[in-house]
Amino acid sequence: MAQYLPYILGAFLVSALCGFIMMPLILRFCKMKGLYDLPNKRKIHKNAVPRLGGISFLPSMLLASMIVIFTGDYYLHTQQVSFSLWTLCFFCSLIIIYCTGIVDDLVGLGATTKFSAQILASILLPFSGLWINNLYGFLGIHAIPFWFGAPFTVFVIIFACNAINLIDGIDGLSASLSLFALTGFLYCFLREGMHLYCILIAGLMGVLIPFLYYNIWGDISKNQKIFMGDSGSLTLGYILGFLFVKFTMDNPNVAPFRLDSMMLAYSLLVVPVYDVVRVSLLRLIHGDNIFQADKNHIHHKLIRAGLNQHQALLSILVLAVLFCILNILLWPLCNFSFIVVIDIVVWLLFHIFLNKAILRNGNNPYQANLDKDRHD
Repeated sequence: MAQYLPYILGAFLVSALCGFIMMPLILRFCKMKGLYDLPNKRKIHKNAVPRLGGISFLPSMLLASMIVIFTGDYYLHTQQVSFSLWTLCFFCSLIIIYCTGIVDDLVGLGATTKFSAQILASILLPFSGLWINNLYGFLGIHAIPFWFGAPFTVFVIIFACNAINLIDGIDGLSASLSLFALTGFLYCFLREGMHLYCILIAGLMGVLIPFLYYNIWGDISKNQKIFMGDSGSLTLGYILGFLFVKFTMDNPNVAPFRLDSMMLAYSLLVVPVYDVVRVSLLRLIHGDNIFQADKNHIHHKLIRAGLNQHQALLSILVLAVLFCILNILLWPLCNFSFIVVIDIVVWLLFHIFLNKAILRNGNNPYQANLDKDRHD
């Protein structure tokens, strides 16, 4: 394992360097073409900001990974890269998602078109042999057949794409939660000795550092601030969904069976997943369109409670870390189903406390459908 650590670190550094080179170029391109994310009633920011930062993610990850992998093959005299049907399908799916995000950022796409592209990209994986085939005791279920696991896999990947996309509402949030989850997956795959995945993950982690620098601390007046756009959030969400499926698939030819696989992967995505579920249920309860934008996400609520963007970002990251620590500590004491129940209770208690803080701050804990507000 130790011999691969320099290559993992190398992928991280090369990708970060690529990001720092590409980001100013993207900013200049956005300024030249007038490609800005304009403020509206749903969004937190008040100024027009370039929105194509995410187009640097995939090229930086792939370039850094290729350089490190082929360097490793040369110096270690090993063949790290082996292409299979699902490997080809993964990269085809990733390109579909990435291109869909770019087109949406440039000209805009309807929800149906984006959703169709996500289905197409996701459905390739189970039919290439990569699918969730074990629930590791959740609700008493262990091994599951293909007819159930395949559509469940498609659902998980699409859900991850949209969870990361929808929580991308304040500076640094989507990228920081993704960086946290990627760090966890890096540990998980390193534990299993799956070093090629570790290099790919490190390559994606690296480019998030320059993006976060420009996204959080960039000066708008100097054209140094940028958003990731759908090209970034959909790419991050898809890769996280893929890593979830890959790590949780029970495949004795790749890694030994570990009962905690699903728990670990799930714990890394608790906050974005639970946030989307809560917001969707709220829209249904209040009779709103489930796909209609509102300001009920966790970051919106924290800001209505009186926090600024950076404080809200830090609070959500701390919450994500605490959920992960809680689940790891609970694992020796109870089964996966009970851990999920405890997480739900903690999540509900957190929002009850948050709603009281919002009321004390003189605001409404629930922000109704924005289109409904405009018509009213």
